[in-house]
Amino acid sequence: MKNRLSRILVITMMLAFMGIASQVSAADLPGKGITVQPLKSSIAEETFQTLLVMRALEKLGYDVKPIKEIEYAAGHVAIANGDGTFLADHWDPLHVDFYINAGGADKISREGIYSSNALQGYLIDKPTADKYGIKNIAQLKDPKIAKIFDANSDGRADLAGCNPGWGCEKVIEHQLDAFGLRDTVTHNQGSYSAIIADTITRYKQGEPILYYTWTPYWVSGVLVPGKDVTWLQVPFSSLPGERKDVDTTLPDGSNYGFQANNQIIVANLEFVKENPAAGKLFSIMKLSNNDISAQNLRMRDGEKSEKAIEGHVDSWINAHQKTFDGWIAEALAAAK
Repeated sequence: MKNRLSRILVITMMLAFMGIASQVSAADLPGKGITVQPLKSSIAEETFQTLLVMRALEKLGYDVKPIKEIEYAAGHVAIANGDGTFLADHWDPLHVDFYINAGGADKISREGIYSSNALQGYLIDKPTADKYGIKNIAQLKDPKIAKIFDANSDGRADLAGCNPGWGCEKVIEHQLDAFGLRDTVTHNQGSYSAIIADTITRYKQGEPILYYTWTPYWVSGVLVPGKDVTWLQVPFSSLPGERKDVDTTLPDGSNYGFQANNQIIVANLEFVKENPAAGKLFSIMKLSNNDISAQNLRMRDGEKSEKAIEGHVDSWINAHQKTFDGWIAEALAAAK
């Protein structure tokens, strides 16, 4: 009994000491007293990536404010001006014009790769591709082929496209002219989630579909490339703006008309210079495409409330605790 009481006393003292140590550590964290403003586009599926960065910053002691929603072009300007601290989903090179126009390397930190090898392009349903031998989007110059994908009886193919302000819409609009598709293809824009939901419904009803999408994203978990749908090649590389001479051919020889992209955490340069711990964190965090797509699919299947997404972040951290703790340790070391 005496020995048991002694052990309890020792444990109690140890717990008290750990509590004091924890308080001292919290007081000494590099982010103490410093406010961070996260930014995110209107794409709900980017919340997961953003919240994960926020959780890591909180571990470093930063006062992280709720996410502010803003589209990419304005978001890059806000980052450059210090009205926002970071954006977790800068697509390189898709958003290079936004980055340059906002001040580039003189205003914005753009280090490391958060998620790599994101693909984009045009797809059609596999039954139609196989039946008519459609492999290249240039085949839609033929009015007879284009009419197959006519969803509103105007004689033109209906392309489920990209929201204005995302960057991908500029590529699509440019390519409609470059590939001679302006007279046979209509680029439908608006709410991508609503447009793609209608596209999936039509596919399930056995109707031909033509749409733009990207990976990682939940759409390719529902319309599986190679099984349900087929990527379309483009006749040649053609991009707008700064990338007009870029070859979009992928390493396997495929050419979907878009470069493979890396997602990067961009941040206000002055903030990063003054906060080396946060700067280090932004440069070393990494997420796999599979993890992002899996979480996005859970949202598509109904787990899309703020509480649900926070739960997804908690689950990811618990499953990758060693990785998460490693990020924090490296960030803390950079602050010394």
